[in-house]
Amino acid sequence: MSAVSRKLTLADIADLRAYERERAEFRPFVMDLKRRRRVHIGTFVTLLFENRDTMRFQIQEMARVEKLMTDEEIQVELDTYNPMVPDPGQLCATMFLELTSDEQMREWLPKLVKIERSVLLDLPGGESVRAVVDEQHDEGLTRDHVTAAVHYLRFELTPEQVDAVAEGPVALRIDHPAYLESVELPDAVRDELLTDLR
Repeated sequence: MSAVSRKLTLADIADLRAYERERAEFRPFVMDLKRRRRVHIGTFVTLLFENRDTMRFQIQEMARVEKLMTDEEIQVELDTYNPMVPDPGQLCATMFLELTSDEQMREWLPKLVKIERSVLLDLPGGESVRAVVDEQHDEGLTRDHVTAAVHYLRFELTPEQVDAVAEGPVALRIDHPAYLESVELPDAVRDELLTDLR
């Protein structure tokens, strides 16, 4: 495993004019990447496994929309999103509760409190790795009576568990009492995630 950090730095973030020039190519590249890294679990939970490119896109788009010009402004975004760039042995995912109506949100957000602590990666041989909630985002998103529609998760795997992912099959499972769902990862997704883990 490489000791080189994957985290983004100021040098990785193009200024607004430079980003406008590359955006027409970079945006479709990232959309395709996200499609390969998105997993639906049950009716309305989706995990998007993030990497350096998806987070660079997030920061570039934030800078573009908010017209962030200074190194200090960009550094705030780097500090916010770098925890979601996985180091070797990690998977980082944004979990979305895709509730499309006010009624759904009123019904499900209270029912699904702590769902972000209920996500597991099931490995061959019966071993499971439970996701941990990103500490930086947890403070702002956790409530006792209602959950947020977006959460940031991390899976920490040992080298042996990474080997098990490579062997497959691997499933994502939610063991929340109000949302018991599981889905096997397609081989293409598993291959994509191995690039994060190794």
